[in-house]
Amino acid sequence: MNDLLGLVWAGVVSGCLYAMGAIGIVLIYKSSKVVNFAHGNLAGLAAFLVFGFTAGTLAQLSWGVAVLATLAIMVAVMAVSYWLIAPLVFKSDLTSTIATLGIGLVAQGVTQLVFGANVVALDLPLPKWHVQLGALRVTGYDLAVLGVTGLTIAGLWLLIERTRIGIAFRAVSANPFASRVCGLNLRHVHLFSWVVAGLLGLIAALLIVPTTFLSSTTVAAFMLQAFAAAVVGGFSSLPGAVVGGIFIGVLMNLLSYYVAAEFSNTYLLLTILLVLNWFPRGVLAMREGTRV
Repeated sequence: MNDLLGLVWAGVVSGCLYAMGAIGIVLIYKSSKVVNFAHGNLAGLAAFLVFGFTAGTLAQLSWGVAVLATLAIMVAVMAVSYWLIAPLVFKSDLTSTIATLGIGLVAQGVTQLVFGANVVALDLPLPKWHVQLGALRVTGYDLAVLGVTGLTIAGLWLLIERTRIGIAFRAVSANPFASRVCGLNLRHVHLFSWVVAGLLGLIAALLIVPTTFLSSTTVAAFMLQAFAAAVVGGFSSLPGAVVGGIFIGVLMNLLSYYVAAEFSNTYLLLTILLVLNWFPRGVLAMREGTRV
């Protein structure tokens, strides 16, 4: 039982990271019906930019300034990424989705060209303390992840529910054709979703680093779990992305511990296949009747 509680707690913490990655994927899909397969590589590039600004590869900046500089760069990178595929979005969802694979490969290539293919370490200013609560061992990192995730989700909710661009995003997500007829600029809404997704990817990537090493493929591989979380929650549901992230985090921890850790990608694939067969619109999708 002690092991089970610890595994569930660790799964919830890692699930929060998957949820932030999944929210970025869902944001882009809801606004433009494009599945962004470049999400992981772009988030990895963001993490390496922070490393470059703090380790002296690009500059020697404090951690806070490095994050702010990376945020500015990622806004530009996400804007350029969207404008590269913008002409395709209105022609074919499939074509624009395939184009994101190319953007992801370019991002990975730029990362390797600038920073190399070696494994590096990125130290984050996170608290090192821990406390034992019965069978649970709660660390400062755990609380940091939960706190940042909560603040990020709350900020995103306010942005979507209380701002003009957020209202436009909801309108375009519900009915793109009617939104265009009413005068909304769909490309501005698409760009908004890409930029916000990039910032969420940066946050998730920075919080991933303390649990593993940083390489040109680490974050992209980690985002496979985020993709699975988006499938579980449904590509059209932002709350579903959060639920899916926590579900995937707990499930992967339990299967890795009680079955075998080396088959984690197999577990993900099986989970995706089962969910797509039983809940093709996500586990939170409401069953709708049909009028005859």
